[in-house]
Amino acid sequence: MTCQRNCPGTIQDGYCDTCGMAPVKTPVPAPQQRAATAPSVRTAAVSTAPSVRTAAVSTRTGSSARTGSARTGTRRRRFGGGLVDVAPLEPRDPATAVMTLAEVPEDKRYCGKCGNPVGRTRGDRPGRTSGFCPSCGEPFNFTPKLGKGDLVAGQYEVVGPLAHGGLGWIYLAVDKNVSDRWVVLKGLLNSGDEDALAAAVAERRFLAEVEHPGIVRIYNFVEHDGAGYIVMEYVGGESLKDILKQRRERAGGPDPLPVEQALAYALEIMPAFGYLHDRGLIFCDFKPDNVIQSGDQVRLIDLGGVVHVDDLDAALYGTVGYQAPEMARTGPSVQSDLYTIGRTLAVLTTDFRGYQSTYKESLPDPGEVEVYRRHDSFHRLLVRATRPDPAERFEDAAEMAEQMLGVLREVLAAGDGEPRPATSRLFTGELRTDPRGDEPQWRHLPAPMIDLADPAAGFLASVTLTDPREVLALLGKAPEHTVEVQLRALRAYIDIGPDAFGQAAKLRDAIAATFGSDWRIAWYDGVLALAAGDFGRAAERFDAVYSALPGELAPKLALALSLELAGRHADAARHYDVVSRTDPAYTTAATGLARCRLALGDRDGAVEAYNRVPGTSAAHRSSQVGAVRALVRAHPSARADVAALTAAAALIERLEMEAAQLAALRAELLEQALRALATGVPVPAAVLGTPGDGTAGERDVRFALEAAYREMARAAHGPERIRLVDLANASRPRTRT
Repeated sequence: MTCQRNCPGTIQDGYCDTCGMAPVKTPVPAPQQRAATAPSVRTAAVSTAPSVRTAAVSTRTGSSARTGSARTGTRRRRFGGGLVDVAPLEPRDPATAVMTLAEVPEDKRYCGKCGNPVGRTRGDRPGRTSGFCPSCGEPFNFTPKLGKGDLVAGQYEVVGPLAHGGLGWIYLAVDKNVSDRWVVLKGLLNSGDEDALAAAVAERRFLAEVEHPGIVRIYNFVEHDGAGYIVMEYVGGESLKDILKQRRERAGGPDPLPVEQALAYALEIMPAFGYLHDRGLIFCDFKPDNVIQSGDQVRLIDLGGVVHVDDLDAALYGTVGYQAPEMARTGPSVQSDLYTIGRTLAVLTTDFRGYQSTYKESLPDPGEVEVYRRHDSFHRLLVRATRPDPAERFEDAAEMAEQMLGVLREVLAAGDGEPRPATSRLFTGELRTDPRGDEPQWRHLPAPMIDLADPAAGFLASVTLTDPREVLALLGKAPEHTVEVQLRALRAYIDIGPDAFGQAAKLRDAIAATFGSDWRIAWYDGVLALAAGDFGRAAERFDAVYSALPGELAPKLALALSLELAGRHADAARHYDVVSRTDPAYTTAATGLARCRLALGDRDGAVEAYNRVPGTSAAHRSSQVGAVRALVRAHPSARADVAALTAAAALIERLEMEAAQLAALRAELLEQALRALATGVPVPAAVLGTPGDGTAGERDVRFALEAAYREMARAAHGPERIRLVDLANASRPRTRT
């Protein structure tokens, strides 16, 4: 059978003896087509990373499923979901990539069996490039086996070595049978046992079926002089390791990648990991060396370490400092791959000294790393991805990518001040029903979305009642008491109030006993603690949810509210600021930030926070009222800030609201102006709404204050109206009439 791929080869043992590809399949008639099913992937237990301060919660939600999407071939210059500009790199001329001196530095020479140093200088004697390990006797050879002009398998003409990796030398070659295309030869096995060599080559042929735009193509597997080689597509460009090295050389010292650029690179290759994992394949040896940017594309290279997740006998390859600690004990898994991604991000973004020694299986304390202090969500992302227990890491590549994208939005918003809003798949928007309210209120917090894969999702969608007791009565008739039904009942008990808090706690414990450490249980536990006034516990529970979902804004908002109510205004302001800056639609974050800044004595900061509420929001008017009051009330009368009073007056003039409400704001402003005059501080005429640069006398201020109280009285009734008229009369300056 001929190859039928514009190739002169023939099919032998299921693969072309020239290009190494499987034969072109004959199309199956449409009525008989059957969707292929991906092999199952072995995963760890269903719990996720705990907060660095609290117990773990899980992001598993019952039977919910997630599907990843591969990048299309459309070329673009923006990475990370289109959020980050990364300069394209021109493809490198293959001929210039060949090493001029094929030599492995002495400090990189280690025994392939026991890992001890070999080939090192002793006294005046230079280190040997070949010999035997003094520790275990294993032979070593760091000289290239192939030279320029060698013809491998009668097809691939070697140009020269490109690099030296864990399996030996990597060579650039030309495929003489297929249009002289450039290819890469990577050592697979070096063995004198021909049967073992043939078996190893056969075992790796499954890689030829891997086809994804984010993964280098595997063309063939060949044997030559007792060694096996993978024949791969040549991808010109720069690896992330090369990019880091060039930054270091230009800076004259460590110069890590900006966090947003590193996240953008990682997000580009996450679909490739999802593709591999869906097929039961584990990459195993991911690190900066194995990601190449070519033009405006990022691709995974070097599939030499890829194994089937259920292959318990395959040789495993990894790199110290990147490899998950459980690999040697329990083997590879989706979670072990996600671990390597987390470690790679840590290496790319920090001067990570000791990542292969002191911190081989841990991260430095945030107090030692400025990037971690500046981007708390990024640090928590790394912590969760690299938890020692695989069951506490992210569930899959899609979940990790989802959280990475959320963190990226935060990092970008913090950098340039431009919001990066996005709809959450896990939470509703804030539930603020009265835009006029400006007090901290737990009922305004977002709520977890219903898992649509839950058997009772359809029933719960029909529950539109608002009275919590009626909701509980209806939930009792649910066709199945799933976790979603029980969580809805838990929220209803909390909504009833203190009389039902005991029942809420019992139901919470019952759900936890049945469904484990689901993050939604921790969320509602935090809501219950807030409602009950236990702000410390609430902060602890929301902190755990934040660590499990570092890219979500809702947990940060809930944590900020808990900290504010606990009196920790500086900590609360930090989280409010992240939420509000990233997505101004969370108006309660802006008002919460303003309250905390006022409590800390930062009046200007409070006004800036109020001004973050978009003009299209129903809460915009109340936020402007808050800004006016911040300008009027926040300074001591002994040090009256007339500039703030002037700014407040200008803001009042721009407000569109009922006359009585405007009059109330003017009254507050004018009362403060009178206090300023009493201390001898001149008040600009602009405080009265009068244009010009003159000053206002006490008489003018009192007339204006009288008018404001009378305007308020017109809209009032009963005792309140009498009180306002009395205030107007008391404010009026003495006259002869």
